[in-house]
Amino acid sequence: MKHKLEVLGMVCPFPLIEAKEAIQSLNSGDELVIDFDCTQATESIPRWAAEEGHTITEYEQIDDASWTITVKKK
Repeated sequence: MKHKLEVLGMVCPFPLIEAKEAIQSLNSGDELVIDFDCTQATESIPRWAAEEGHTITEYEQIDDASWTITVKKK
């Protein structure tokens, strides 16, 4: 099941904090789609996902300053 998290307009580290909180309520195998526009999160979210054992299934730059990343819960 896919879940959406929009953190557009939030400055780091808040997109990462929100992602950590959101993924806790998901079941294993569920996906969290995160839309964000904080440049630092382009590194911090994938690093956190890898450290926690989650999988990045999609990572796309939407425009000059926004991205979407999908994290599949381990």
